[in-house]
Amino acid sequence: MKRPNVIQRALHRFFMLKPVTAFFAPRTHVLDGFILKISGGRRTLSELLGWTIIQVLTTGAKTGNRHTSILIGVMDGEHIVLIASNFGRQRNPGWYYNLKKTPKCEVRLGNRAKKYLAREVFGEDRERCWRLVLSVYQGYEKYKKRAAPRPIPVMILEPEK
Repeated sequence: MKRPNVIQRALHRFFMLKPVTAFFAPRTHVLDGFILKISGGRRTLSELLGWTIIQVLTTGAKTGNRHTSILIGVMDGEHIVLIASNFGRQRNPGWYYNLKKTPKCEVRLGNRAKKYLAREVFGEDRERCWRLVLSVYQGYEKYKKRAAPRPIPVMILEPEK
């Protein structure tokens, strides 16, 4: 896993500011989705910040329809760690409920797609994953404070066997 460089860390601090987060939260996935589309799935705007951006295809918890979410995925060996911070908002993101109801999902990273099973982690496993994710983006600590008293769920995606 690659640690953010000096410029990326400065940009991270900027994006952690509450008004900046409020502005970009509803727009980032749209911008990344547009760039993914025009680059043939090879690039995103968020990559400039040093993040691994993945597309997670889930089954809707209520509708049963397929949904694609563009998320920061933190690689942990062959597993992917996801943080359901929803930018520190008071509710969990929809993709979290989708994965809780139907853990089978597909992840697209670049031009590759792979099947995964999701599970929420707790206790020591959660703390280890949380520390790993903070090494990539400290903003999750600010999101945790903003989301309180809602605990921010941590999910692991494991390759389907």
